[in-house]
Amino acid sequence: AQAVPRVPVPAEGGDGAGHTLLLGQDGQLDLLERLDFVVRNILELRREVEELRNSLQHLAVEIVGEVRSHLEETQRVSRRRRFPFPRERSDSTGSSSIYFTASSGNANTDDGESEGGYTTANAESDYDRESERESEEGEDEVSCETVRTVRRDSLDLVTEDEGPPSVDSSLEEGLGQLLQQADRLHDGDEQDRREGFQLLLNNKLAYAGQREFLWRLARAHSDMWELTEDEEEKQSYASEGKRELELALQKWDQSAECHQWFAILCGQQSEHESIPKRIQAGCVFKEHIGRAIELKPEDPHLYYLMGRWCYQVAHLGWLEKKTVSALFETPPTATVQDALQNFLRVEELSPGFSKAGRVYIAKCYGELGNSSAAALWLNLASELPASTKEDAESERELEEMRLV
Repeated sequence: AQAVPRVPVPAEGGDGAGHTLLLGQDGQLDLLERLDFVVRNILELRREVEELRNSLQHLAVEIVGEVRSHLEETQRVSRRRRFPFPRERSDSTGSSSIYFTASSGNANTDDGESEGGYTTANAESDYDRESERESEEGEDEVSCETVRTVRRDSLDLVTEDEGPPSVDSSLEEGLGQLLQQADRLHDGDEQDRREGFQLLLNNKLAYAGQREFLWRLARAHSDMWELTEDEEEKQSYASEGKRELELALQKWDQSAECHQWFAILCGQQSEHESIPKRIQAGCVFKEHIGRAIELKPEDPHLYYLMGRWCYQVAHLGWLEKKTVSALFETPPTATVQDALQNFLRVEELSPGFSKAGRVYIAKCYGELGNSSAAALWLNLASELPASTKEDAESERELEEMRLV
C-alpha cells in the first residue's frame, strides 16, 4: 500500500477549499490487487504468445515438407508421362537433395540451387529432342523458384523471433548445462549462490517457460532471502520467487519441486508478518509440503520441512493458539510425536542428512521423557559438520542442551 501515493483533490467549496485524499487505505489495497491481477494476466498472455510462436515455427517446417513432397510427386508423374521408355538416371535423388536442403538446415545460395536444377535437367535430356530438353529445364527452374519462395517465407517467419527450428535442440542442450551449473552454485558458498541467482536471472527471458528453470529460479530467490540482511530486500526476494511459482503451479501442479519451494517462500515471506498472517502462511506451507511428499515420497528434505512445521505447531504460544482457533473452524494441529516421526523418516531415507535434523530428534526425545535416546542423538549430531546456516544455529542449541 505504501507504493501507491495518495493523490489530493480539491474539495467542494471553490478555489480556496482544502484538499481531500482520493484513495483511502482500502482503496489503495483494492487498486494494488487490481494491478497485480493485470500483471499476472500479462505474464500469462506472454506465455501463450510464446507457445503460439513455437507452433507457427513447427507449422512452417511442416508446410515446407508438404510442398516438397507434392513437387517431387508432380515432377515424377510428369516425367513418366513424357518418357514412357525405361532409361538410366545419373542421380535418382539429385532433385530432392538439391532443391530441399532447407529441411536439413543448410543455407545454399539461390545461384547454387538454380545450377543444381539445370544439372538435373541436363542429365535427363539425352533421351529427348532439343525442344523437350528446353521445356523440362523451364519446368525445373519454375520448381526451384517455387520451393525457394516457400523456403524464404518459412525462414523469414522463424528468424524474426528465434532463428531456425534447428536451434531448439541447442536451446535444450544449453538449458541442461545451465541447470547443472545452477545446482552446483546453489550447493556452494555465499558467493556461489549469489552468482547462481544472477546466472538464472540473466537467462530468464530465454527459459521462462521451462518448469525445471522456474523452480530453480524460485530457489535462487530463497537463497538471496537468506543471504541478505535488509528486511525490505528479504520481502522482495520472497515475493518475487513466490510469484514465479504461482504461475508455474497453474501449469505444472504435478511438480514436487514447485510445491516445495512455493511452501518455503511462503514461510520466508511471512516471517516478519503479523500472527494471523504467519498462521495462514503456515497452513499454506503444510498444504504444499504435503502435496510435494505425495509426488516425491522418497525425498528426505520434504520430511525435514514437515517435521519442522509439526514441531512449531506443537509449541505455539497461548496467543497464537487463540488466533488459530479464531481463524479456522478446524485448527491445524500437530504434536512433538508427529515431528519426531518425520525427523526419523529423514534419517531412514538419508542417514546423516543434517546436523539440525539430529538435534531436533534429540529435542523431541527429551521433551517426550526419553533422556537416553536424547543423549544418543546429541552425540550423533555432534559427529556431523555444520554445513548450513541452520546447522550452525543447531550447534549452539546442542551445546546448551549438553550443559543442562
